[in-house]
Amino acid sequence: MQTPQKIAVIGSGLVGTLLAIYLKKMGHTVHVFDRSPDIRTVEFSGRSINLVMSNRGWKSLEDIGIDHEIRKIGIPVDKRAIHLQDGKLNYQFYGKDGEAIFSLSRGVLNRKMIDLAEAVGVEFKFEHKIWDVTLADATLHIGESERGEWTELKYDKVFGADGAFSRIRHRMQRQSLFDYSQEFMKIGYKELHIPANADGTHKIDKNSLHIWPRGQFMLMALPNLDGSFTCTLFMPFEGENSFNALQEEDKLVDFFAKYFPDTKEVIPDLVHDFFKNPTSYLVMMKCFPWTHEDNIALIGDAAHAIVPFYGQGMNVGFEDISVLVEMINKYGDDWELIFKSYEKSRKPNADAIAELSMRNFIEMSTKTADEKFLLQKKIEKWFSDKHPEKWLPLYSRVTFSTQPYSEALAIGDFQNKIMEEVMTTIPDIENKWNSLEVEEKIISLLSSKVH
Repeated sequence: MQTPQKIAVIGSGLVGTLLAIYLKKMGHTVHVFDRSPDIRTVEFSGRSINLVMSNRGWKSLEDIGIDHEIRKIGIPVDKRAIHLQDGKLNYQFYGKDGEAIFSLSRGVLNRKMIDLAEAVGVEFKFEHKIWDVTLADATLHIGESERGEWTELKYDKVFGADGAFSRIRHRMQRQSLFDYSQEFMKIGYKELHIPANADGTHKIDKNSLHIWPRGQFMLMALPNLDGSFTCTLFMPFEGENSFNALQEEDKLVDFFAKYFPDTKEVIPDLVHDFFKNPTSYLVMMKCFPWTHEDNIALIGDAAHAIVPFYGQGMNVGFEDISVLVEMINKYGDDWELIFKSYEKSRKPNADAIAELSMRNFIEMSTKTADEKFLLQKKIEKWFSDKHPEKWLPLYSRVTFSTQPYSEALAIGDFQNKIMEEVMTTIPDIENKWNSLEVEEKIISLLSSKVH
């Protein structure tokens, strides 16, 4: 048991709220501060990408006993549905039979998590603006405006769970020997909407992540419990096919008719949604260290903002909590050692999933429409089913296991080299993809290559 502390968590998003539940159940006094209003009292729409929960996220929820509550508000998704421009629809199943990610509405999930946190005694302070923190003694500075009068609030520990533009990290950045980098993608996103049928059913397959891959841009859709889908259009800001090029209604309608013809019947409010909803940015952020002495720590996006193309943003943040709790259980009241061990364990894995997430944009927007890529994935799944002890595909390592991301990335690169050799050196691979020759070639390459 730890000595009870007075702890502030800055940010009432998913990671901050789950962390607060853990800390409260450990016996600490926990206050969660957020500059925004209580999300349960506001309309939440217009700038979201649905979340997907996979094994890492579920583990952190199971360990604290709230996974069953969250499963009630999600929809299992066991495959990709690839919508090609010529009207063809290809399905690419994830993992093994029964393995699925869960589609969750960010707003619905966040509201539920706050309810669960309040139920165990976490105290939320909405519309409280934290502008700064004194690192030496974990004192928060709160006020109505950045240049106005501030009040001081003293805590034993402060966790910055306040996202990619964290105020807590902003203070830490002003120390010497603090590494920081931020990069905006040249691609933005806009939320669109597929409403439910009149009887509340889904217009397209509800157990699929729907992708319309078009190279430099793509559309994707994930299901909601009410029969609707949250769609996200990812596009460059500038160029021929870009947000900048779609400023007029007729250009937008023509663009969708050309590139996404099968959406005409299912996105009836395209024009309204497109021009009403904001065009949002995608940012990647890396920093180190994530902690200061024994009293300040960054967690989730405040420590490692990544792009959403692997569906791991929430999962990596929840896994941060699992590792932090593991260190707390191991080191008791030695918070400095807890923090150092936590950041040392998590940093390489956060960097690895950042790299994997960037790569997955290319896979989703381009490769999922490529016959050779789909054949490679088919071979990998066939070989993995025959030899599960020898081969677990990269996607399964990331999504359906809790193997460290850094290991998954290294093994995935090794496996990809093997598949490149198989695809380029075996003639007529399209017809021999599940032959003894291919099987023996992969086994031989696995034993001869050292990664």
